[in-house]
Amino acid sequence: MTRPRPLPASDPAREGALPQAFPKRSKDTMTKKIKTAGVQLAPGPDRERNLAKAAMLVEVAANEGARIIALPQLFSLPWFPASIDRKNMAFAEEMDGPTVCFLLETAKRLEIVLIGSFFEVEGGRYFNTAIVAGPEGLIGKYRKVHVPQIPLWEERAYFSPGDLGFPVFDTPFGKLGVLLCWDIFFPEGFRILALKGAEMVFALTASAFEHSHKKWERAISAAAHANGFFVFRVNRVGREEKQEFYGKSFCCGPDGEMVDAPSGASEGVIVAEAALADVAAVRNEWVFLKDRRPGAYTEIAGAKE
Repeated sequence: MTRPRPLPASDPAREGALPQAFPKRSKDTMTKKIKTAGVQLAPGPDRERNLAKAAMLVEVAANEGARIIALPQLFSLPWFPASIDRKNMAFAEEMDGPTVCFLLETAKRLEIVLIGSFFEVEGGRYFNTAIVAGPEGLIGKYRKVHVPQIPLWEERAYFSPGDLGFPVFDTPFGKLGVLLCWDIFFPEGFRILALKGAEMVFALTASAFEHSHKKWERAISAAAHANGFFVFRVNRVGREEKQEFYGKSFCCGPDGEMVDAPSGASEGVIVAEAALADVAAVRNEWVFLKDRRPGAYTEIAGAKE
């Protein structure tokens, strides 16, 4: 993993040069090391400017050779769920809105897999939705299942719980799942993704107050080891009206160990290599999935809320 690259001094909104697209990779490359990247971003109140800055940093990651790149939770918006205000519903977009168009167009242009979440409205319902975009277009989406209602994360005032389950996306560079922030503390989501064949999980977060970062690290490390896959946590940075997001993005391997120490608190790009063959190797040594006893879990296996 590399340290976050600092932002260039130039205004990202004026950046017009496009990097050369990378060649497509065949599925046999999944047995080799795949470069992945997380983009730490400090979004401001201007969505267009946030998207311009994200575009520049995604291009930096692509130039580093990253094939799968993830952005923080709600990367194109200020952290509006810090308070309850009906005016914030105006941030919501449909699937043809600017954030999804940015993800689709950038993934196609750079021939990468690009992951980012947005405030989705569909048929009068609202969700915190992660998009997985690839070189050929939309691969799929995940809607956040575990929606908190706590001070400064008043998310139930805006988002319904997700209704798409926990999908695994078969991308040109590996099978991956996505979780959004609060989802991390619920082991069921990770386990479902593992049983569906995920090799990597990208956890997009909006976590503030640095004193809490060890709790997130322990939860992610435990989930990576218990399920035998890579987990890449990608966090926001920057001071906003009511809290300061601390970054510290990192990737854990399938043995639960960090690929490298967590990053700092600046905007930039964090690159981590994922040797996908390690997933099978670790699962053959630490046989947690093999030793499951589903029949003993019936007390929690029902649909009761």
